[in-house]
Amino acid sequence: MIQFVVASYNIHRGVGNDRRLDLARIADVIAEANADVVGLQEVIREDGHHHADQAAFLAARLGMTLVMGETRAHGRGTYGNAVLARLPVAGSARCDLSWGTREARGCLRVDLTVGGTTLHVFNCHLGLNLRERRRQLDLLGGFIAVSHQLPGPRVLMGDFNEWHFGPITRGLRREFSSPMRRMRRTHPSWFPLFKLDRIYWDVALEGREFHVHRSRLARVASDHLPVICTLRVRRQELERSANAYVTGDALPPVE
Repeated sequence: MIQFVVASYNIHRGVGNDRRLDLARIADVIAEANADVVGLQEVIREDGHHHADQAAFLAARLGMTLVMGETRAHGRGTYGNAVLARLPVAGSARCDLSWGTREARGCLRVDLTVGGTTLHVFNCHLGLNLRERRRQLDLLGGFIAVSHQLPGPRVLMGDFNEWHFGPITRGLRREFSSPMRRMRRTHPSWFPLFKLDRIYWDVALEGREFHVHRSRLARVASDHLPVICTLRVRRQELERSANAYVTGDALPPVE
């Protein structure tokens, strides 16, 4: 089986609980996670000194490939989600999840090559309002539906901002069934109470380990803790879905 590690981390613009902007500290937390793919939220890209282009700084320091998914303008640059990868990047796409006058939100899809198989990684950051998140779930579903035409399994990660069990959790559990417990407390990082940061995956992938990274450094570097998952590619599932990938009601039941 092919095995790889994915992580999701809201870096809070690089500002820690001590109110210090320290991207080197963020990079060290990511290095501790030792992931092959990392989805980042709240990332700034601006011209100027290295701390202004946070995405480029982290990619260079970690030796990873960067794909940026801008959601809005920020000063002389942009702000949004990013994916860092050690795996070959085959393509990418972006989806606007903004709703009304609320803060602009988005989802970034990055297509990666894993042992000859294409893996579709979706990295998103949903809004704070319940009605907003309901609409964003519909938009996200449409974006994923377009990707149904692409062969290969999907991984969905990000900051879903659902503070209590609700429509996002119910909808995504139906779409991404798994026997593994995937919701752990990640916010606030110094004393986690809420399960905001999550990773979901298709049945063609087997979850081997899922945990929150709770190192001393992670507790201060951002107001969120990273979530990390080790996944394996099920060869028999990939052969079964070589031309198209089953979704929604067609998914098999939880194991």
